[in-house]
Amino acid sequence: MIRLDRVSKRYEDGTVAVQELSLDVPTGALVTLVGPSGCGKTTTMKMVNRLVEPSSGRIYVDGQDVTGGDPVRLRRGMGYVIQQVGLFPHRTVEDNVATVPELLGWDRRRRQDRARELLELVGLDPDLHGRRYPHQLSGGQRQRVGVARALAADPPVLLMDEPFSAVDPVVREQLQGEFLRLQAEVCKTILFVTHDLEEAVRLGDRIAVFAQGGHLEQYDPPATVLGAPATPFVADFVGSDRGLKRLSVTPIDLNDLELPPVVHLDDQLAEAVTRLRAQGARWGVVLDDAERLHGWVGADAVGGGLVRDRARRMEAWVPARASLKTAFSAMLQEDAGWVAVLDGERFLGVLTPRALHEALRRSVEADVRGVNPADVELASIP
Repeated sequence: MIRLDRVSKRYEDGTVAVQELSLDVPTGALVTLVGPSGCGKTTTMKMVNRLVEPSSGRIYVDGQDVTGGDPVRLRRGMGYVIQQVGLFPHRTVEDNVATVPELLGWDRRRRQDRARELLELVGLDPDLHGRRYPHQLSGGQRQRVGVARALAADPPVLLMDEPFSAVDPVVREQLQGEFLRLQAEVCKTILFVTHDLEEAVRLGDRIAVFAQGGHLEQYDPPATVLGAPATPFVADFVGSDRGLKRLSVTPIDLNDLELPPVVHLDDQLAEAVTRLRAQGARWGVVLDDAERLHGWVGADAVGGGLVRDRARRMEAWVPARASLKTAFSAMLQEDAGWVAVLDGERFLGVLTPRALHEALRRSVEADVRGVNPADVELASIP
């Protein structure tokens, strides 16, 4: 969808902002641009919609060279979201969202319908927020309006320049999650500039790491950037804790799950405890007849009755689609030695700290070797 072919930007004072940059962004991909301040991230993005004119090279959008056409028409065909949102203070939220459709000549009813549709899409009630003005909204709400406005004319390309950096960390995390949900629905081709590596890792399908002078150091999926930095600069930029960061982009592999002893709610407690002890287990997972997780019971439980009478609630659990980071966080949050993994309500197994560590090692080693994680055999660690 977007292709930069040996694009450079040099200013009259001799400053090189971007140097011979070649980059391909597939249709529907979200590419995050990261690097130190002044490395050319925002300049690169602005050259795509020609807010900054390239000094040399070619930029193609959907196969068309945009460097020689009408820049105003080009910009109206792209969504653009910036850090400070840039909403018009004298226009209502609904009218702000409808700005580009109005410039394109849409009739008022069509603009209103589109604005209301998009406000709902970004999680705002059009009846409640549509007639308000920007100053009547919170920072997070204004950011949502900015995203809605960028999507108003249904552009194939969305350019985002640190859109969530001006809000507090809690709201920022909420906006990131909401944006991922939104992208899953609209599937736009997105260039997303950020200074926050964790944001780049969480959101990006691929990460472009820039060094000073606008030089592209690495362009890979987040897991590869964290697990196999291409240059010393990238290794230093992502930091010595890149293994922890990588947890967030490494999914749970069901092959890593362990299957502990299982008992059922209506088993006799004494018989269940005897079975657990015979297996040398200190505890067992408690399921119902439909194999849904109910909790756990210790092998030291005493007394009569049924397992359900002594079962304890299981607090540490995650869905099968979760990342290793989510699983690790659940272990820490609940002070648990393992975390249950569920498919809906169905129990699949448990992930232990050792299995989590080995899964991360296997994922990193797979990237280094360029193979599938399942094909990696790890050397034992004493």
